[in-house]
Amino acid sequence: MKKKKISLVLGSGGARGYAHIGAIEEIEKHFEIVAISGASMGALIGGLYAAGKLKEYQEWVLGLDAFDVMKLLDFSFDKRGLVGGDRVMKKLRQILGNVKIENLPYDYTAVATDLKRNREIWFQEGDLLEAIRASIAIPSFFTPIEKDGMLLIDGGVLNPLPVAPTMSSPSDLTIAISLLGEGKAPKIKIPKDVKQKVSKLETIVTNVTDKARQIFKDEQEDYHLIDIVDMAIESMQKTLSNYRIGGYPPDILIEIPKSIAGTLDFHKAYEIIEIGRKKTLEVLKDLV
Repeated sequence: MKKKKISLVLGSGGARGYAHIGAIEEIEKHFEIVAISGASMGALIGGLYAAGKLKEYQEWVLGLDAFDVMKLLDFSFDKRGLVGGDRVMKKLRQILGNVKIENLPYDYTAVATDLKRNREIWFQEGDLLEAIRASIAIPSFFTPIEKDGMLLIDGGVLNPLPVAPTMSSPSDLTIAISLLGEGKAPKIKIPKDVKQKVSKLETIVTNVTDKARQIFKDEQEDYHLIDIVDMAIESMQKTLSNYRIGGYPPDILIEIPKSIAGTLDFHKAYEIIEIGRKKTLEVLKDLV
């Protein structure tokens, strides 16, 4: 039986974006992906998939240990963001190479936000990694990108689930994956060796957060500036996502609970990937 063609929309949500990996692995068993639109981590995962490099990226993030993570963190003296991101981009360049969006075998859009003009920017041509870097510039964490008079940050700030760029695609269905769902995180059985690695990486993440708090000189005990920014962005994105879905409803919506991880919990790759797989299976089981 011939697979239906779909447009795939991948939402923003920081580290929760790893869920897109598990979701894509299940979706492509039943559908032919012909168009991809993504914001923030959705743009990253979608771009890697479109370039045929998602498996290589997945193997890399699952293989990271605490020392590897430390080497990737290039703390910035730029007060606009905690991490410069050059080391992460260098690794991603090694994985992706020099790829032009217009040469990808899929219609691809990375969505970023231009703070100067308060508008969303669609990258549909040009260097793939440059488009991804603009789209993943999480406010307060990654430094923003200045390009052609624009100040570009995370695409999820204005459009956390960018369905609109896929509207002209010749697909049969649109499947959107939101990382802002409600409810509890499903339980995932995690291998012992992965648990040990995650425990070490969690120490690194805690140290990074503590460093951020020192930089921003926040001495409150309960909530710190970086926590408040994270919570504010999530609240804003949830409202915007509901509004956007009302205007451009996907045919199938897969919702990953935002409770599965925090925006910066990149050390939980295995667990988040498997949750993405599990939630996708739950939605697709009655449809395929």
